[in-house]
Amino acid sequence: MPGENLSRDEARERAELLSVDGYEVALDLRSAVGDDPGGSGPRTFRSVTTIRFRAARPGAASFADLIAPSVTRVTLNGTELDPAAVFDGSRIALEGLAAENVLVVDAQCAYSRTGEGLHRFVDPEDGEVYLYTQYEPADARRVFANFEQPDLKAPFRFEVTAPEGWTVWSNGAVEHEEKGLRRFAETPPISTYITAVVAGPYHYETDLYTRTLDDGRSLEIPLGALCRKGLARHFDADDVFLVTKQGLDFFHDRFDFPYPFGKYDQAFVPEYNIGAMENPGCVTFREEYIFRGQVTRASYERRATTILHEMAHMWFGDLVTMEWWDDLWLKESFADFMGSYALVGATRFTDGWITFANSRKAWAYRADQLPSTHPVTADIRDLEDAKLNFDGITYAKGASVLKQLVAYVGEEAFLEGARRYFKRHAWGNTRLGDLLSVLEETSGRDLAAWSRSWLQTSGVNSLTPVVTCDSADRITELAVVQDGDAELRPHRIAVGLYRFEGTELVRYARAEADVTGARTTVAGLAGSERPELVLVNDEDLTYCKIRFDEGSLATLRGHLGDLTDPLARALCWSALWNLTRDALMPARDFVDLVLRFSGRESDIGVLQMLHAWARSALVHYAAPEWREEGGRLLAQGALRELRLAGPGSEHQLAWARFFAAVAVSDADLQLLSGLLAGTAKIDGLEVDQELRWTLLEPLASHGRADESVIAAELARDDTASGTRHRARCLAARPSTAVKDEAWERVVESDTLSNALVTATISGFVQPGQRELLAPYLPAYFAAIDRLWSERSIQSAMDVVSGLFPSLQGEPALTAADAWLTSHRDAPPALRRLILEARDDLARSLRGQECDAGAAG
Repeated sequence: MPGENLSRDEARERAELLSVDGYEVALDLRSAVGDDPGGSGPRTFRSVTTIRFRAARPGAASFADLIAPSVTRVTLNGTELDPAAVFDGSRIALEGLAAENVLVVDAQCAYSRTGEGLHRFVDPEDGEVYLYTQYEPADARRVFANFEQPDLKAPFRFEVTAPEGWTVWSNGAVEHEEKGLRRFAETPPISTYITAVVAGPYHYETDLYTRTLDDGRSLEIPLGALCRKGLARHFDADDVFLVTKQGLDFFHDRFDFPYPFGKYDQAFVPEYNIGAMENPGCVTFREEYIFRGQVTRASYERRATTILHEMAHMWFGDLVTMEWWDDLWLKESFADFMGSYALVGATRFTDGWITFANSRKAWAYRADQLPSTHPVTADIRDLEDAKLNFDGITYAKGASVLKQLVAYVGEEAFLEGARRYFKRHAWGNTRLGDLLSVLEETSGRDLAAWSRSWLQTSGVNSLTPVVTCDSADRITELAVVQDGDAELRPHRIAVGLYRFEGTELVRYARAEADVTGARTTVAGLAGSERPELVLVNDEDLTYCKIRFDEGSLATLRGHLGDLTDPLARALCWSALWNLTRDALMPARDFVDLVLRFSGRESDIGVLQMLHAWARSALVHYAAPEWREEGGRLLAQGALRELRLAGPGSEHQLAWARFFAAVAVSDADLQLLSGLLAGTAKIDGLEVDQELRWTLLEPLASHGRADESVIAAELARDDTASGTRHRARCLAARPSTAVKDEAWERVVESDTLSNALVTATISGFVQPGQRELLAPYLPAYFAAIDRLWSERSIQSAMDVVSGLFPSLQGEPALTAADAWLTSHRDAPPALRRLILEARDDLARSLRGQECDAGAAG
């Protein structure tokens, strides 16, 4: 749509011209229920917006943002404007601005099926309708007219008319309520993308947070937690409130700036595109954080981290906001770091840094080796760029760099810098320099060079130990060599030396060092006895790929399970996975390590990550001629560990899910069928409804469960979750007719909701069906231009990324190269998605070549 992709230059020009004093937004959502009054077009609701704003140059022209099917009325300073003349579908032209202006826009906006704007969900279980908003980076304009950029902050007043019996939530508390109409308190100045409305017959639970502030005042924050009625029986709101209170205590202690947004509601909503969103006073989460069946401790830890991540945003992002999306890291990197920092410091999940090292950093390492990698402070030209930069660099690499910065300047200096940052820039917008200046004040360090190295360059360094010993087996020199696909950076690291004590591999020496340049000697370890294992970046102080000397790698191959420290073990697993992805270790060797040692892994989050990596190694990095044998070995190993795991333990559950994912033989599939039917049992394993769907999908993909079996399972679980699982299982069946139907529903039609699109794609792409999927390779490249032009950004991203034919190997690489060559003028965001997928595929082919070389 013309003008929908706002550029940075346009935003800067508008910010120089306009200052916004306030919004009044009135939404009538009664059309959400009942028959669609709009007929064949999109279902719509009425949105009336009044914006009061000033112009620095009277007589100048500008525009407001709105994406809507139609506009009924526009008035500027009391003058009626012709909607047909001033509204082009995404912008409202504003000519002849006065020094002070009042714009009123009366529009019919569309409910969303894609999770962008105001999403409408109909619960198949009871027919109830649920609404919620999701705007980041620029979808508030799908709900009300505004100036859609983060640096034009303003107070907001929302007024919502809802169907009878509904409850409505927004950023502020309800001030007035009558006959379905609710008026909400005015917010402090905030950006458009963090305003929020949640409406429907949600189940709602409440609590209260209280605290005495340093000045003696009492702080009370009303807490709320809500979900669909159909999930209420599974909702453990008490645990949500526990983590929330722990987080509020932690951040109040560290930030010395009381939570500034009054109430704190947390809404768990259906068909959500992301993990959560930091709308002040009304945080939204994906409802999958409400667990319908048994899950491991890792799932609760992930939810707690997300709760704390969003809470950190109340300060980093909501109170103080980046000026433009170039500095997205000023909120996301901080929230990602603070989420783990608070998790370890305030909750029962005291091993959170292990998860950070093993999981979050793996995301960062992958993103930082793609052709689309970028500095933490990115060059964001427009909104399409911004949408794609919610990535592993902005989140996990940025958080890793901040973790190192804390070690570099000192924890207290870092926190004092944050406190000054909040007080100095409260309710404002900032750039990189604003943060660095306060940190320089509190630490006394010059951060200019640090910033250039870590925030303004891209790529990841590798650190490799080089050990020289004398005839008495004492270290004469231990050096760390730095290389990689980035400029050489300063690293603050700890180097750990490990040896055997009995059957255990334990650390006996440690030294910290500043690594600078290509080669650094760690003087503090000279004279130590020869180690069995050298672990650079012990304790995970810096952001790097860990490499091993030959002796250390041999130790890990034989004794990885004997390494007693769980964080050290997680770091070694991560390093071995990086070796596999870099085609320096054959995939079959990594699979062998998982089969031999993962059964001894105590950290459940690490174990589940190993399961994911092992399957990825088999699907993407193993030589084609070894896949069948590798699959058989993984299934045998998974079943062995499943039977050995403690009855009823979370490890047993993790191994059951992994076994289902890799089951291949007739005996494997018969066992899955037996577990579903109740004719087979594994002591202590509870086959609840979520596990039933997990067992059913591989049966469907192997042709052992037809449509009637899947329909019968849906009858047991006729819920929103069951509907998604059904879509995935149906698309997984090994039939050309099935694949044609799934393709038609996702690519040729646009009737499915975002959640059902994702589920259908997940079922469609089955690693064991490469030949069946081969004919869709040319169809994919023929369709993506049209998809990008016709779908919303989120919807197009889901389909383009999800259906990329990576399972087709070399033919897909050739086709991707041909498309990139012939589409040099394609939208940059679309080219980036294809470049990234192409790079992942090329990496997997190099891995397959490495693995084939190990066959001899």
